[in-house]
Amino acid sequence: MTTTGDKILDTALSKIGEKSLFTKELENALERNEVDLVVHSLKDLPTTLPPGFTIGAVLKRENPHDAVVLHPRHMGKTLDTLPENSVIGTSSLRRAAQLKKRFPHLDFKDIRGNLNTRLKKLDEKDDFAAIILAAAGLRRMGWENRISQILGPEDCMYAVGQGALAVEVRAKDTEILEMVSVLHDPDTVLRCIAERAFLRQLEGGCSVPVAVHTEVKDSQLYLTGGVYSLDGSDSLKDTMQTSITAVDKVDELLQRVGVTANKISGPAQDNAEKLGIDLAHLLLSKGAKEILTVARQLNDAR
Repeated sequence: MTTTGDKILDTALSKIGEKSLFTKELENALERNEVDLVVHSLKDLPTTLPPGFTIGAVLKRENPHDAVVLHPRHMGKTLDTLPENSVIGTSSLRRAAQLKKRFPHLDFKDIRGNLNTRLKKLDEKDDFAAIILAAAGLRRMGWENRISQILGPEDCMYAVGQGALAVEVRAKDTEILEMVSVLHDPDTVLRCIAERAFLRQLEGGCSVPVAVHTEVKDSQLYLTGGVYSLDGSDSLKDTMQTSITAVDKVDELLQRVGVTANKISGPAQDNAEKLGIDLAHLLLSKGAKEILTVARQLNDAR
């Protein structure tokens, strides 16, 4: 099936302004009972799903970081060592905002299209010295050999849900929900609930630069979140943590930021959701709303 996001290839995603660019047509088929489940990249799913739908499974996360793919003539280089004013292609405000601040000698320009199209634009023309793509997508397509550099959180934090696949189902279809629930990866579910709660509380989307980094260590969930101005010159970033010690109490089909995971500890999910909300409140108290409002207005005006 082809979605709106697949069809509109000449406009930056952040300019289209539609929250369900890559999901609406699939959800329509789900609603009409033409299909029983649909598989998405979790980062494409809005933090509030349309009524009647839920995420019934979040699979084990692939590498969530962003990757640098260099033009063949720059092989062996990194973003640090590329020549002054080299043009880097990315369709993401989040990536551009962070990387402009971190690598001020580089120039960032929009590039659209699916993975094939973007790689072709990079290889067959001299417009871009490199492009930035999600490592997960490249690995899933078997193109890991194109990855020149993985960007760690100190260079570029990733998008909410990046690297995770989600299975969306009808919320009342208990049989299908039960069937797909075995695919849930507990750590990925808790990390992504925290990330999605953070984004929802900030009222963010692809039209504003919001980034995250999560980690599970010794029954603690760590969430780092950041908000950025379009050029990266203004930013707020902080980290909080919470306990996700497994407790046997589970829920009867309770949704958290669109996710139903009734085989995973309810209190652990509650703590993960609260962590995201609390971190968003902390950044909002420091001026995040102003940064994001200006970023949204400037993006709309471009």
